[in-house]
Amino acid sequence: MDVSEPASISQGIAKRYALAVFELAKDGNEFKVMEGDVVALQTALNDSADLRDLIHSPIYGRDQQFAAIRAVAAKMQLSDTMSNLLGLLADKRRLFVLPGILTTLRDMLAEERGEVTAEVITAKALTKGQSEKLVKTLSDQFGKSVTIDETVDPAIIGGLIVKVGSKMIDTSIRSKLNALQNNMKEAG
Repeated sequence: MDVSEPASISQGIAKRYALAVFELAKDGNEFKVMEGDVVALQTALNDSADLRDLIHSPIYGRDQQFAAIRAVAAKMQLSDTMSNLLGLLADKRRLFVLPGILTTLRDMLAEERGEVTAEVITAKALTKGQSEKLVKTLSDQFGKSVTIDETVDPAIIGGLIVKVGSKMIDTSIRSKLNALQNNMKEAG
């Protein structure tokens, strides 16, 4: 049994919806509006456990999800395109793919601007100077303008984990300790 299958199915669904919405924004020359909607929704999902529950929990019926997500869209003053997408997702019982849609849209918008987004996981928050130095190094490496999406995870102990597209650089102490532990198991 392949346990990655449900995730890949969700990613496929998210990419199809994101592509459709991206094309609508492209046709209407609404990239700035779309970007504002994406940032606002990502922030809301990160900050609100209730919103995360709404999109993931099966206890809410289709009508409840539809009414709630439309109210959220109205309160946030999202564009008609994004509001209609949220309504469609609620109607089709696919709100659970919203985080994937937002991530895909963010990446597509960045690519349209000639940028690339680097997901950076650190043990503690980077200072402004460290962030600027990392952005410069990554920009030189990839030949594009780089923006950083930073996450703090004390469990990595120290170092960085940087993901850009399909490439990942893991200099975390946790991964080095795991590698050392595996080498010791193999030797003994």
